[in-house]
Amino acid sequence: MRKFIGLSYSKIMALRDFLLMLLVCLLWAAHTVVSKIVVSGMEIPPLFYAAVRYGIVAVLGLPWLLPIPRPRWRILVVGFLMGGGGFALFFVGIKSASPSSAAVVTQLGLPITTLLSVVMLGERIYWKRGLGIALTFVGGLLVMWDPSSALPVSGGLVLILGSAAAGSLAAVMMKQMDGVAPLRFQAWVGFASVVPLAFLTAGLETDQVPRAMEAGWAFVAALLFSALIVSLVAHTIYYDLIGKYPANLIAPLTIMNPLLTVGLGVIVTGDQFDERMALGTGIALCGVMIITLRRNHVMPLAALVWDRLR
Repeated sequence: MRKFIGLSYSKIMALRDFLLMLLVCLLWAAHTVVSKIVVSGMEIPPLFYAAVRYGIVAVLGLPWLLPIPRPRWRILVVGFLMGGGGFALFFVGIKSASPSSAAVVTQLGLPITTLLSVVMLGERIYWKRGLGIALTFVGGLLVMWDPSSALPVSGGLVLILGSAAAGSLAAVMMKQMDGVAPLRFQAWVGFASVVPLAFLTAGLETDQVPRAMEAGWAFVAALLFSALIVSLVAHTIYYDLIGKYPANLIAPLTIMNPLLTVGLGVIVTGDQFDERMALGTGIALCGVMIITLRRNHVMPLAALVWDRLR
């Protein structure tokens, strides 16, 4: 027989590639925890952290800036939303949110992408994907609910939800452009992000350099991990795997990312993972799994496009 669970043997993932996918998800998870440590433990201003991160990406991406993707205004908007704008909200939000809860709320980006593709691209949603979207939002809202606060939901997680929405809008807008090579796209994400973030941190934050100097080499190591290992190494491996395997094989494996983030959050940053968090996480990830297994006709790689925004 040449078929097994709907895939030919040639498309079953090799052990080496599965381990690479596991490594990518582990790097994404570690980045969430490292970001929490930087902005909360080291007390680095989050906008400054985002500005320096994308400054490094912009410098490394200079050789790939030209030719400029068209339309120019769209690549600038998409680059900022998918890069500095989204990550600025994420870094500000995770200052008060836990990595575990942030990982779950970030998953709401996938159903938001699907809903935006309905409005902007004419995608149709049938009942199974609709159920997945509903479950993901129910689980995400359960995680965001903060019974110990005067507000019904966590403010930090609301900002992280905004980050997810910004990335989703960028993904749909990018669908309306001609294909842009991955390295050129990364270069424009850095270029479109660094200048606005520099103005934002200069106008809204103080003591950026003294705090960075006080953090010392630990901050430098976190920056290099974020800009080089996560943005370049992890994404390069991910793009290679997307090219080798079908979307319905890669997308479900990305569920490992939030699960690993929850595990690392509990172990490294001491995240509280109670019955409410467990229930919300389980419901949300069930919804994400349903969405990833149901094909999006207008954006067939929607799940994979979303995952690369991490």
